[in-house]
Amino acid sequence: MKASIRHVTAVAAVGAALFGMAAVQAAPAIPMHKVDGIEVASGGIGDGQAAAIQSEARHWPLTLEFAVRDHAKSDYAANVNVTVRDTKGQTVLKTTSDGPFLLARLDPGQYMIQASLNGKMLQQKVTVGHEPVRHLFLWPEGTDGA
Repeated sequence: MKASIRHVTAVAAVGAALFGMAAVQAAPAIPMHKVDGIEVASGGIGDGQAAAIQSEARHWPLTLEFAVRDHAKSDYAANVNVTVRDTKGQTVLKTTSDGPFLLARLDPGQYMIQASLNGKMLQQKVTVGHEPVRHLFLWPEGTDGA
């Protein structure tokens, strides 16, 4: 009897491991590419991709999140034009985010980030260090044109 319990436990453990691998393989791919020599990834439209990109963010120096206030809550924003400048005012990255999240592998330092949605620009000073940092750009209600 003990041998059959061990067999069932072993089969269950293997099944759980295979199920876990299938779940990892089913996670949506996060499109990564280089812009101006900087590795970036953006997206997060849909629950699966949003979860995947948020999980991946812990491995990136900078995560930007974009949203528009909508009454008492906020809605994600996409197609945000992003410009990152160094302390000398030189543009180091200029791109458009495909979704509400943008990950960037910037070198440690201080940057000025401008994010523009439907012609309305927000700006934040950001310090990138050796630990991941996250910044939210939140536009006022009506910015998305809805």
